[in-house]
Amino acid sequence: MILKKFLFPIFVIVLLVVLSLHSCQKETSKTTTIKSNYSYSTVIELAEKQYYKQQFDSAFYNYNVIKSNSNPAKDKAKIIYALIKMAYIQQVQGDYSGSETTATEAITYFDKTTEPAYKTAIYNQLAGNYQNLFDYKAAIQQYQLALQLATNDLQKSIVKNNIAVIYINQKKYPKAFALLEPLILRKEILDNDEKFALVLDNLGFCYFKVNNPKSIPYLQNALRLREKIQDTNGEVSSYLNLAAVYSGVNSVQASKYARLAYQKATPIHSVDDRLKALELLIKNNSQTASKSFSVVYFALNDSIKIVRQKAKNQFAKIRYDATKEKNENLTLKAQKATNALELEQQKNSTLFMYFLSALAFLLLLFVYYFWKTKNKKDQIKTAYCTETRISKKLHDELANDVFHTMAFAETQDLSTAENKELLLQNLETIYSRTRNISKENSSIETGIHFLPNLTEMLSSFNSHQVNVILKDSDTIAWETVESNKKITVYRVLQELLVNMKKHSKCSLVIISFEKNEKNIDIEFKDNGVGADLGSMNMKNGLQNMENRILAIEGTITFETASNKGFKVYFNFPK
Repeated sequence: MILKKFLFPIFVIVLLVVLSLHSCQKETSKTTTIKSNYSYSTVIELAEKQYYKQQFDSAFYNYNVIKSNSNPAKDKAKIIYALIKMAYIQQVQGDYSGSETTATEAITYFDKTTEPAYKTAIYNQLAGNYQNLFDYKAAIQQYQLALQLATNDLQKSIVKNNIAVIYINQKKYPKAFALLEPLILRKEILDNDEKFALVLDNLGFCYFKVNNPKSIPYLQNALRLREKIQDTNGEVSSYLNLAAVYSGVNSVQASKYARLAYQKATPIHSVDDRLKALELLIKNNSQTASKSFSVVYFALNDSIKIVRQKAKNQFAKIRYDATKEKNENLTLKAQKATNALELEQQKNSTLFMYFLSALAFLLLLFVYYFWKTKNKKDQIKTAYCTETRISKKLHDELANDVFHTMAFAETQDLSTAENKELLLQNLETIYSRTRNISKENSSIETGIHFLPNLTEMLSSFNSHQVNVILKDSDTIAWETVESNKKITVYRVLQELLVNMKKHSKCSLVIISFEKNEKNIDIEFKDNGVGADLGSMNMKNGLQNMENRILAIEGTITFETASNKGFKVYFNFPK
């Protein structure tokens, strides 16, 4: 296996070198011209119009045109402004990592002449990105930098409010109160209805977190003020906070405010707020209504993932194309100056390409025969183990069902409606078991389709009796997670849901994902009767899960009690 891992990269490198040399020979005559009709005033006017109309793809493109065509020695302010707008567009489209990269690039252009407002805006954007990625420590650091650079009292108060929100998320409520309570007395806040409502709403929500009855009056006052000034985004936030306060206490009120939040968030295309509203509606309605809301939740969640991924790809392509064009222009100038030298290099490259092609062919031939011989025994063993496992499942899980179904068909009168229904139910059970065995032994996609496939697998356990809710799975940068860890997550969650279906008798399952500085945390919980950890089948299943998690250097904890549901918490290094 060591030789296999060593030789294959060598072959790939050699092949890439050959292709690169071949490509260089064919592209030396390619020409690209710099745009000669660029006008800053025209492009910035167009970009601003597109920005305020929320035509974000087009606006991002034109801001990038400004950035690419500006002279870093003379036009730093133009470049920084363009990058601020680009970072904001990426942030509102959910591309937090891309927004962080763009904002960080803007910092490289800062100097003594840079406007403090520009610096404050960049640090605020970085803080917002870190906050959305749950890196609260880094977010507070960026807000502190923005606070130092704020040029007026209103800017400072807004930054303090943002820091208080992070403290609420961290459950550091005394620190949040220490910032928010003085703010509602500040003149610059009292004179600004929008900001006053914002601070009232956050203070009311903080009171709710510490079970202080003052929370509802504060939240309601903030809502009335937002309705008065027609602050739609603020109204959505107020409705969501009031729904959270009443959730689990007064389901009618909670459902009412959640519906209002959903209705207000829809025309302004605030998908994240719509998803939060649906979560509250699922939690505070009957099982039938919750099922309908769950269908909408999963459909909306899947669609926004696709839209945001397309947006990320589009932003990356725009920047890549601009960089490529700039590099090609520089390359063209260099090619004109060194044309004679390149012709000589091409001749040498041709000879070298033939040599590498021959070497690559020989390496490929050797590796092919080596793999064929070395892996034959492993393949036979793997196939045997797989067949044995599947055979055991077929015997243990299907044989009895098939036998009893056959006996039922032979001994019962199938002309009666009741017996027909029982026979169909038995056949449906056999079909479901067969399908599950097939899915459990299928390969797992660990590339860009991992999250959609994981979501599809988890959703397959939804039924008329059980709602499965997936929370915050898209906050994990799955593309950076190792393949073996993704496979472990998939298999452990699959086994937990299979055990749930067999033993739990629950109506709701919630699977939550969270990323911190070092680990990825996953929590599974249901509201069923609790698991019998002493039973042999269940005990073996839990041991299998524990072994999988330990193999990726993680930890796993099981909690259960009679009629108190079943809870599993596991984490592993990023």
